Amino acid sequence: MNSNSRAEPFLRNHKFYTKTPKAQNKFLLALGLLAFAVLLVLVVLSIYTRIYFIAILGFAIILSLIAPFYDVPSLKKHGKMIYYAPLFITEKPNDGLIKIHGGTLFDYYFAIDRNLNGRERTAYIMYEYLNGLLALIEAYKDQPQLRVQGTSYIINERTAKKLGFKIGDTNGVQKLILIYNYFNILLSNSIAKNKLSFPKLNNTKTFEAQISDLTQHKVYIETLRDALNRKYSWRIRT
Repeated sequence: MNSNSRAEPFLRNHKFYTKTPKAQNKFLLALGLLAFAVLLVLVVLSIYTRIYFIAILGFAIILSLIAPFYDVPSLKKHGKMIYYAPLFITEKPNDGLIKIHGGTLFDYYFAIDRNLNGRERTAYIMYEYLNGLLALIEAYKDQPQLRVQGTSYIINERTAKKLGFKIGDTNGVQKLILIYNYFNILLSNSIAKNKLSFPKLNNTKTFEAQISDLTQHKVYIETLRDALNRKYSWRIRT
C-alpha cells in the first residue's frame, strides 16, 4: 500500500498526507540530510574565505526554508494546527481568537499541481482558501463572537472586506517574523506564480473578523468559490 488512507478526505490533494508514515519520515530524513550538506558547504566556504557571515546567514535561511516541513506536520499531529482545506490552516482557538494561515511553503510544495500555470495556481490557492474559510464558518457557527485573525500580502484590502474582514496594521513583531522568513515567502510566492516572484511585504495587511461577520458574507464567499470552480473546473481538483 503506497498511500495513507487515514488522511482527511479534503487532504487527498496534499501529497504529503497521502504518503504512508514511513514515506513521510523518509522524505523528512532526506530533506534534513540535504539541508545539512548545504550548510556544511557554507561553513567550509566561510572558513576558507574568513567571511563567517556566510555561514550565519546561510543557517538562518536554511532553517526558515525547512522549518515548516517539520513544524506543520508535527503541530497537526498534536492538534495544535488544524487543516480546513489543503491551503487553509488555523491554530487552536486561544482566548476567543483563531489565527488563520493560508498555507505554508510546505503546503505549497505538496498541494499545488506542478502542471498548473501561474494564473491557475493563483486561482487554486484562492479556491482552497475560500473552501477553508467556509469550513471554518461551519465549524464555529455556534460561536458567532469568536474572532478570526490573519496576515497576508496576497489578499488585497478590497477582497478581504468583501469576505467580511476588517483591515488593520501589521504590528512590529509580525513584520520582523515576515522579514526573517523572507526567503521562505519568496519561494512560496514563486511556486504560487510559477515563476521567480518577489513578495511585496510592504503590502502586508492584518485582517480580522468575528465568525458572525464571515457568516453574513457566506453567500458571497460561496459565489466566489463556485465561480472559480466553474472557470477552472478542468484544472482545479475538487
